[in-house]
Amino acid sequence: MAGRPQPVRGRAALRRSAEDAAGPGGGVCFAAYIPQGRRDDAGHQAATSRARAMLDAIAAMAPADGSGGIWATSAGAIEAAFAAGKPGIVPVIENGYAIGKSLALLDEFAARGIRYMTLTHNGHNEIADAAIALPTLGDPEALYGGLSDFGQAVIARMNELGVLIDISHASKATMMQAAQRSRTPVVATHSCMKTLCDHKRNLDDEQLDALAATGGLAQITIVSNFLRPKARAADLTVEDIVDHVDYAVKRMGVDHVGIGTDFDGGGGVRGFMNASQTPNLTAALAKRGYGRSEIEKIWGGNFLRLMRKAEAVAGEKAAAE
Repeated sequence: MAGRPQPVRGRAALRRSAEDAAGPGGGVCFAAYIPQGRRDDAGHQAATSRARAMLDAIAAMAPADGSGGIWATSAGAIEAAFAAGKPGIVPVIENGYAIGKSLALLDEFAARGIRYMTLTHNGHNEIADAAIALPTLGDPEALYGGLSDFGQAVIARMNELGVLIDISHASKATMMQAAQRSRTPVVATHSCMKTLCDHKRNLDDEQLDALAATGGLAQITIVSNFLRPKARAADLTVEDIVDHVDYAVKRMGVDHVGIGTDFDGGGGVRGFMNASQTPNLTAALAKRGYGRSEIEKIWGGNFLRLMRKAEAVAGEKAAAE
């Protein structure tokens, strides 16, 4: 993110129907993105400070006077934003490095409204192994063999707080362990299909099967080199995105597939370089035979299902106390 003025990264547009995909209503996940640094006190303090500042910037997008978006930290609030024709602002964190080794910080960020946290980015952190190790930070290929002991506690606490577990960027071992340990289905917010594009960040068939078996979700990202090896945005179209959607749907079923655009993280192909061109992807899905109800699920309905499940699991914990 060095050199970019934007304080946040848009992730996935959550919209209720295919026909409304061009309209102003719906929800957008804005990620407080924390690049991986050294796993020491100074690095953790810097990451936490950055996360707090970025979450403040996200909150400012939904001022109390109603002049901006609507603060949307529940599935119901996202639907209310849609009904009001205003953008729903959904705060999230990309990279659990933001909490260092502190569950108290996880509680703080949940209180600030985050609805998911990506366990890792590129590079291992205190929570888990990443799909891409960073030798410049002294990373071995695997540090823990998946989740650390602290990471297991993080999974349990995220469930209690109603925060979804995002396994994009995590190693396969981390992803598989998280899917099995979590009482809430996990989500890959921005990943593609490894069979179609052999990239370390993409999901193989065993991972897709695990997501389907546990009720999880794979959101297809539109970053070019995750869609096709060494491709540039200009080399691809929305048809390449739908190829990955088709593969995931055939393997897992439409209830487990979504879209995670990641526009400010390099996302974009010809004909879909920004949110205003969303109808082009919707049209391509319809051309492939997806009906209204299926497109609704892909364009956010499945993510809302996971949010509701997370809210229910957190409610069970609160009721027991």
